[in-house]
Amino acid sequence: MMDSSPRKLYHVHGFDSRQYLEHYCSDKPDMAFGEDILKFLIDDLRQLFTVGHINGDILIDLSTGSFIHHLYSASEFFKNIIVLKVNNRCIMELKRWVDERTGAFYWGHTSALHQEKEENSDQFEDNEGKVRSAIQHVVKCNLEKENMTDPLVLPPADCVISTVLLDVISKDQDDYIRYLRKFSRLLNPEGHLILIGCLDATYFTVGKDKFHMLTYNEDFVRKALVGEGFIIDYCNAKERTAVSDLIDYKAIMIIAAHKEN
Repeated sequence: MMDSSPRKLYHVHGFDSRQYLEHYCSDKPDMAFGEDILKFLIDDLRQLFTVGHINGDILIDLSTGSFIHHLYSASEFFKNIIVLKVNNRCIMELKRWVDERTGAFYWGHTSALHQEKEENSDQFEDNEGKVRSAIQHVVKCNLEKENMTDPLVLPPADCVISTVLLDVISKDQDDYIRYLRKFSRLLNPEGHLILIGCLDATYFTVGKDKFHMLTYNEDFVRKALVGEGFIIDYCNAKERTAVSDLIDYKAIMIIAAHKEN
């Protein structure tokens, strides 16, 4: 029997940011997404930033929740990271970690994953400290405004990275392309865009609440990027290994592109 109950929208209804992290990013033994959401993102983004010539002064992060593990490699190639959030609870959760306050979410297990394949892995390196130092601003944004951070005007970014946000704010494919266009306006003329998304998903769960996810495949994203004037540089998808009914994606995809002059 299909679930016909209405699904919430991430940017409209909000959610418990700590529970979201506990579900999808914790170090608990029963956390099912270690391979898909943690290890794959960390390993693949390390490879992408290292060989993809993606670097510069400013990186803007537009992602769901209060993720930081996708920024480990980015913090080695960008001097300044500006994080945009639509959810006040996610801002509070992230700032608690950035400021190293009591009760901040524990990310040590993801830092260890990042460190595993570093050449100097025998010498502990403070990956979390690098990210904290690179995060210059955590800014509330309104996705419906022409300038999402109004009245603040952001400098053009050398790179925008977005983890799953387009999936959860887009009601349909036209919405996805509309928001994609907004994200691309944050870039300088030769800037790079990195999208991390869930293929063929329909929902994700936080606590007792079920949230909408846009269903799409790799071909749709490729066509959307090309249609907005991007040249695709890299694409990799990992088939689902997680056994859980919290979310129903079939694969996790990372795709990188740059603007065509």
